Amino acid sequence: MHESSLRSNAMESSFLLRGGRVIDPVSGVDATADLLISNGVVAGISTTPRGVGIPQGCVIIECEGCLVVPGLIDPHVHLREPGAEHKETIATGATAAIAGGFSSVCCMPNTTPTIDLPSTVEFVQMRAAASHRARVFVAGAATVGRAGEQLAPMGAMSQVGAVAFTDDGDCIASAGMMGKVLAVCASLDKVFMQHCQDPTLTAGGVMNSGTISARMGLGGWPAVAEEVIIERDIRLNRGHQCRYHVQHLSSEGSVEIVRRARANGQPVTAEASPHHLLLTEDACNEYNTLAKVNPPLRTDDDIRAIIEGIVDGTITLLATDHAPHASSEKALDFTSAPFGMIGLECALPLYAKALVESGAIGWPRLIALLTIEPARLLGIDGFGHGSLEVGRSCDVTVINPSKAWRIDSEKFHSKSRNCPFDGWQVHGRATEVFVGGRRVLADGAIPECATVVGHARFNAL
Repeated sequence: MHESSLRSNAMESSFLLRGGRVIDPVSGVDATADLLISNGVVAGISTTPRGVGIPQGCVIIECEGCLVVPGLIDPHVHLREPGAEHKETIATGATAAIAGGFSSVCCMPNTTPTIDLPSTVEFVQMRAAASHRARVFVAGAATVGRAGEQLAPMGAMSQVGAVAFTDDGDCIASAGMMGKVLAVCASLDKVFMQHCQDPTLTAGGVMNSGTISARMGLGGWPAVAEEVIIERDIRLNRGHQCRYHVQHLSSEGSVEIVRRARANGQPVTAEASPHHLLLTEDACNEYNTLAKVNPPLRTDDDIRAIIEGIVDGTITLLATDHAPHASSEKALDFTSAPFGMIGLECALPLYAKALVESGAIGWPRLIALLTIEPARLLGIDGFGHGSLEVGRSCDVTVINPSKAWRIDSEKFHSKSRNCPFDGWQVHGRATEVFVGGRRVLADGAIPECATVVGHARFNAL
């Protein structure tokens, strides 16, 4: 990628992304084109060379061989703040997102204290705006303290900008409480995102239930623990028609349940994570705690089913479940070590490896899974997120799909290093990211002067 500028100024407001493959899943554009960013919006797209007028002082970025797409969106990340800033902060997580090509993320409420009050939602928004990196949308807890016993003030959190609700990290085990949550979310037109895990079936479980867990002497975690919750919730939701979303789907049986529900017209969506597309329970051999994740890594058959679910539209989007942990915590024995792995900075090439390089889908579908689909899930598509609509607020990612590189967690911007893909050779990397028209990733690096215009509620716009 080559860049030339008509002026030298760290605060340029106009950029011409020239000669890239522009892919917009909403309009259907997939063509070599020039895209102009000016005054914070997509000011023009032209498939005719030099068809876009160049404003005075415009920075020209040559994008031949690259993909120019809407800003990538990750609807499922853990930023750990407040309460566990030694693992990650909103600022470091938002920076890691930019480095991975994501202009927006949605953070989960399993913090200390729990994000279960309007004031805590606003705290996260304020901290995110101050970071001047990725937009951070907030998922509020559905129950107080994520304890599954008392409804949280979801209406009040929605009013200050919460885009979704979940008790992620824990499942709402009570069917009675689950019905109440679905009813409230339906009335607010907010998606409920379920961590599907029947706790009575996973007590003591730390990895997939099977011959490997038995050989290693570790507690098994059966796939049915995920599947029975999805089945239950879909039945409960028939009377509410809440938008219901399955987080980090991991099993063949879960794919089939979601497929059947969607075929019957139920408002059900689901996501897949990089590790459930590329790793099996074999990664846990030798008690490798970097491969300990919730839900656990399963089998080749499960991976094949998940990819088939992506191909046929059963699984509607992709999400990293970025879960930072300190090295000292992951150094504990397998049973004691926490669940989770980080993914924001290496997810894009891993998705490409599992889905594009394998021939399962093409880049246009992958981009849709990472842009407009999560935007629709979170209800932020109406603000222009997930598309390249001319005249709307401009979040854009430029991707070099052939860029070869080695994943090195020591170079991550995240505070944590718990990445089982460390050392993998991959292809595909974000080279430019624009958030609200501001250049926050430039030629693969994060400029110190990058800023995002906004205020405490910027991320809800």
